Amino acid sequence: MSASETPSRGYTQDKTAYARRLKRIEGQVRGIQRMVEEDAYCIDVLTQISAIQSALKSVSLGLMEEHLGHCVKHAVEHAHDTGDTAEMDSKLAEANAAIARLVKS
Repeated sequence: MSASETPSRGYTQDKTAYARRLKRIEGQVRGIQRMVEEDAYCIDVLTQISAIQSALKSVSLGLMEEHLGHCVKHAVEHAHDTGDTAEMDSKLAEANAAIARLVKS
């Protein structure tokens, strides 16, 4: 890979869809800000916060699936082909740490 090339990420193919979903979430956050400024009913604000949390969780799970199916898979294939397991171990540790963060939230 040359210095001018950007590595492909697992989500690269769906980048436009992810960007669209994140823009929608951004709009929802602005909507909540407006609701607070306008003294909206507490439960209505909490309902919208719950919807945003659900949307973010959906994005994060999609990204995790892409990471496992692309980055981790590539590292496992590389380890199988070369016998060098360092990259595979690193990617698995990253995935485990990310899963732990998602489960905590």
